[in-house]
This record gives sequence, structure tokens and C-alpha cells, in this order.
Amino acid sequence: MLAAVAVSTLLSGCSPIVALTPAPHANDTACADVIVRLPQTVQNLPRRETDAQATGAWGDPAQVLLRCGVAVPAASDLPCVSVDGQDWLRDDTNAPSYVFTSYGRTPAIAVVVDQSKLTPGLVLSDLSTVVAFTNPNGRKCLSVEDSLGGTASPTPTLSPTPTPTLSPTPTP
Repeated sequence: MLAAVAVSTLLSGCSPIVALTPAPHANDTACADVIVRLPQTVQNLPRRETDAQATGAWGDPAQVLLRCGVAVPAASDLPCVSVDGQDWLRDDTNAPSYVFTSYGRTPAIAVVVDQSKLTPGLVLSDLSTVVAFTNPNGRKCLSVEDSLGGTASPTPTLSPTPTPTLSPTPTP
């Protein structure tokens, strides 16, 4: 009887399961490799149980949400950032909640971070090691130099202005 009361007390103190929708490609085997390796904490927030395949959540209330198997992004006009060797597209449509989607990896992973409560770069750093369990697809963020057409050219220097030479005046 005492054991039943203890279990009941423990269960009543648990956080509710975080309700999420699985991504279209959540059944990709690489997502399983990612999910079993998710960290128990992200930015000191404890991991939460979710009700959807290939998802993760941290914090109470949940402040970081992860879905593996979202659509793999192609070329995009969204800002692309690199964190610990992993590239991410940043969608700030719902700022201060930002959606970061892994770029150059298949399947893709989307991470939602509320910037008013957490630093997105630190969250992505905590999750970068698990993103490495997805497959590279050859895409990557462009550096500033790449976006300008290749390698950076040297800084232009001023050329000396030639001194005009006077022609002799013809004599009659």
C-alpha cells in the first residue's frame, strides 16, 4: 500500500507530456539515431517526454522543441548560420520564437527556441552533436566571400596617378 502511495505521489508531480506533431519524415532511420542520443538537458533545462515520433522537448513549460524529419530545405533566402560545424537556417517569422532548421543534412531537424528566454546559439550548440547523426547532402551555408562570387579579392590600393608630361610646343 505504501508503495502505491509513493508511486501515485511521484506521478502526480510529473510534468505533462508535451504534445507535438511528428514531421513528415519522422520514420527516417537517421531520426531514430538522433532521438536516442538527445541530451537530458539543454541549457540546464530538463528533457521532457513528448507524444510524437522523432521529437524532443526541454523545460517546464517547454522552451525548446525539436522535430526530426522535417522537409529538407533547398536554397533559401533565410539567414544561414553555423554553430559548432552544423549549418542552420533561421526563420524569425514568429520572433521572439525562432525556428532553426538544419541545413545540408538529411533528414532535416527543426528546433524552436524562444529567444526571450534562451540564447539560441547555446541551444543549437547543445544539439549540434546529435545533428551529426543525419546524413550530409552537400549543401552548406555560404560565407560572405562565397556570396560575392568566390574568394575574397585583395583590398584595392590606390595606384599612383601618372604625372602628365608636357609635349614640347612645336616651333614654326
